[in-house]
Amino acid sequence: MLSDLRTAQKVIGVKQSKKAIREGVAARVYIALDAEPRVTQPIYELCSQTDTAITEIATMAELGDAVGIDVGAAVVTLVR
Repeated sequence: MLSDLRTAQKVIGVKQSKKAIREGVAARVYIALDAEPRVTQPIYELCSQTDTAITEIATMAELGDAVGIDVGAAVVTLVR
C-alpha cells in the first residue's frame, strides 16, 4: 500500500492536505503517528467533518520515504 504512494497523485504536508480536504479532492489521508499532535489534530478534525479516510503510519520517516522525499512527512494526502 505505501509503495503506491510514490507514483500516486498526492499532496505532501499539512497546509496542502488541509486545502485538499476542504476542497473535497482528498481520497485518503496518511498521518504519521510520531508527528506532533498540534500539527495532526486539525487534520483529524477536518477528516472527521468531511468523512475522509485516514491511514495511520508509524513514523514520519517511513511516510516521507514512501512518497520519495528525503525528509519525514507528517501528512500526505492522495487526491482524486
